[in-house]
Amino acid sequence: MKIGTRIFNPLSWGLLLAIAATGAGTLSLQSAKAAEWARVIEDDRAIKIETDKLEAVIPKRDPKHWMTGIEKGSFLDKATGFREVGDGLMVVDWLMEAGSDAAWSDQVIAPDGHGVGRYAWYENETDPGRQSYARMAHGSSHRKRMVEGPQLCHRMKPVQPEIIRGQDFVAITTTYKYEYAAPGRNPGSQWTQRIVFPRGERYFVLMDKIDSVNDSDEMFLRNDTPGCIRHERGDTFSEIYLSYLSGPKGVRIPSSEFFSPFPPDLKFGYRRDTHRTPEHFIRAYRLRNEETGEDGPWLAGLTLEPSVVYEAWCSQRPGGIIVMIEEIHGRPVKAGESFSAAHIVGYFDNLEDMHRVYERYKGRTVLTADASGWQLLTP
Repeated sequence: MKIGTRIFNPLSWGLLLAIAATGAGTLSLQSAKAAEWARVIEDDRAIKIETDKLEAVIPKRDPKHWMTGIEKGSFLDKATGFREVGDGLMVVDWLMEAGSDAAWSDQVIAPDGHGVGRYAWYENETDPGRQSYARMAHGSSHRKRMVEGPQLCHRMKPVQPEIIRGQDFVAITTTYKYEYAAPGRNPGSQWTQRIVFPRGERYFVLMDKIDSVNDSDEMFLRNDTPGCIRHERGDTFSEIYLSYLSGPKGVRIPSSEFFSPFPPDLKFGYRRDTHRTPEHFIRAYRLRNEETGEDGPWLAGLTLEPSVVYEAWCSQRPGGIIVMIEEIHGRPVKAGESFSAAHIVGYFDNLEDMHRVYERYKGRTVLTADASGWQLLTP
């Protein structure tokens, strides 16, 4: 059944009664105007959120680029007019684990990408071109394999997210069960992505959670945090900031470092087993006006509990795309157990603002929301 367009304003019944009681008084005008800080516009394809600070679209079907997360090009900072310049934000892939899938080569069937296929690893390939692609995309130092699929951003079927409208926030929750599993594993682990847009903020809060139906010694969920960057010799961004490299203050990397492709394990990579766990885990890029060359705001992804990051990289692939993949958890999991990570993603004027927000919510991995409010929690 097709869903028609619906427009919601988070205006409480109590406020409506107060407005009616006061007639044309001060409360009726000021309170009504204040309550219109957000609109949610839903149709059969997507949900659009407009707040006092941001715009964003969450696809339900037929995405402009990928399913999951925030749709490509839709994330607008009203203060500056800048938008995200990649392929969307907080985009989700497979459930994975460390190890080789070499023994599965004659058992895995994934027609048109539906299913669990062979990981693009250079040792899995015989064609020189495919070998080169695999090295550039995934490196050659840490072999991995898929546990459950499909790759959600590519192959997720239509969804119907839950919308909660509070007095000072809007929350969108999407769930999906993985449909395919590697040989010897079970399909059906559930992915939950909850996104909260708080009133008055230039960022959203997000949680990815997995309820697993499989055992694994080292299970992780792969996503893009905050998202990839599309550019031609730095025309859309001027620098990248990684808080977890080169000491406690992090490193600022000029766009010129990304003019030529390089694999993820050559530079700017992070692994929990080889790096010190940082105080803050922040990945950000400074937007640039393509016409004038002037710098804009930073677009940042803050993973609020640094220890949940299993591996992360920031690498330039052929074709003008910087990939900012992040993998969360990477620890033993038993069937029936869950794991999650919480993030803040949005626009910031400077690095100090990012760290101040981070310190406020540091250590949280769980995001809850109901009609009474939303919370970031520790496990």
